[in-house]
Amino acid sequence: MKPRIQQALHEIKRANMDDPVCAYIYDLAGIRAQVRSMREKMPVNTRLFYAIKANPDPRIIEALLPCVKGFEVASIGELLKVRSVSREVPILFGGPGKKESELRQALEQNVSYIHVESLLELRRIIAIAKERSVTRDGYGQQSERSDLREPEEQVQQQWRPAGRAAGEQADKLADGQADEQASGQAGKQTGEQEDESELCPRKVVLEQPEHGVESTSYRVDVPEVRVLLRINLRSSALPQTKIVMGGSPSPFGMDEEDLEEAIELLRVEGAGMVRLCGFHFHSLSNNMDAGLHAEMIELYLQKVEQWQQRYHLQVEVVNAGGGFGVTYDGSPGFDWSLFTELLQQSEARKRLADRGGELFFESGRLLVADHGYYAAEVTDMKRSHGQWFAIVRGGTHHQRLPASWGHNHPFQIVYTDQWKHTFSRPEVKEERVHIAGELCTPKDRLHSDAEVHRLRVGDIVVFVKSGAYSWTISHHDFLGHPHPLFYYLTEEDEHVNANTVFQSASC
Repeated sequence: MKPRIQQALHEIKRANMDDPVCAYIYDLAGIRAQVRSMREKMPVNTRLFYAIKANPDPRIIEALLPCVKGFEVASIGELLKVRSVSREVPILFGGPGKKESELRQALEQNVSYIHVESLLELRRIIAIAKERSVTRDGYGQQSERSDLREPEEQVQQQWRPAGRAAGEQADKLADGQADEQASGQAGKQTGEQEDESELCPRKVVLEQPEHGVESTSYRVDVPEVRVLLRINLRSSALPQTKIVMGGSPSPFGMDEEDLEEAIELLRVEGAGMVRLCGFHFHSLSNNMDAGLHAEMIELYLQKVEQWQQRYHLQVEVVNAGGGFGVTYDGSPGFDWSLFTELLQQSEARKRLADRGGELFFESGRLLVADHGYYAAEVTDMKRSHGQWFAIVRGGTHHQRLPASWGHNHPFQIVYTDQWKHTFSRPEVKEERVHIAGELCTPKDRLHSDAEVHRLRVGDIVVFVKSGAYSWTISHHDFLGHPHPLFYYLTEEDEHVNANTVFQSASC
């Protein structure tokens, strides 16, 4: 544990003497440093996105803005959370079961690519794209165009394609005063370090009618919807992990057998409105073997090359998903250096680069897991049927990962000297202890049979590697216990920054 984490916990304890410590600490400076180091090792045509499902805390999103190419989201809630931090950063929109209203909203929020999960979803996207081609009058109201009409609210949203500045751009274009640069700002990432083309340029074209016509109208040509087809490969060569989403029957993605029909749909029904830009794969989660992961990426790239030749495609993007693992038992985790070395050597990746294509990765757990700490103070200790139990202020309603994955979560102890009572302070020495939470269920256990040198009521158990899939997958309100506090460590200073407003991904 970093010394600054211990220092932060002592400050938290001093500031909250009357209540047991229960808090999350996120080391934002550590996250940024790690991601910068990861990017330095990546080949030139590869891009790193953050999959915010691992931890959608707005301050983490904000901290990663200058460090990643963009963000991958799997719901409208996640999408809006990113947009609340940045109106322009590139977004990849994935996840099965997207509703039509969500697809419309995703386009209004200027997503860069949509990951298409099924033929039905593709048909819905094409239908929505057709609806978006409308004619409006000079005041932003809808005028007749066959039998197609949209609600006034949607009309107004169409006039703001790139966020806050879009209305000004539209006015300039109507007056003939805007230059070509006005059309390409929506896809640019805040703090982008690389000189790259825009992921999803937002182009607005307004056609003026002939002079002398009293009712002025403009034709608004919205940009093509850019999609990546998510494919569930039929292959036995994929690595096996606890969570597998590809290579077997799955609700995720479409089978290879559906690819030809999807391409035909795009070429016939979606022509000029929906463009196939590439493919998306995400076959597994929490893989530890960097060599096997590189082989899986090679399989993806070779498959895409076959499809390019068979269907005469121009592929701009291959999104290889995430799945980079983190261990919780002290064993070696994913070797990013080895993985990127193998990527550098990949001939298939080089051929993709020669054709101007990019290789995307959308990592979540690997970026943030090591930089989150869940701290819970011991409130009681008891011996039951010959075994010791330490009860902490907190539990699986805050940190559900050990119960979800069935593992003992790693921890360290921060010793405190505060004890205000005249009676003796309960403690154990050189014992095995079960660390349990405050819930009325035997499943509320964070670590079983932990060997401790010393543990006392009032000491703080700090569960390390709690930056991913911890708080936001937990059942926060079960039994109505208070939520933990949230603290953030930044690069600019060494003190603790508290934020008690952010409570859950749904707020």
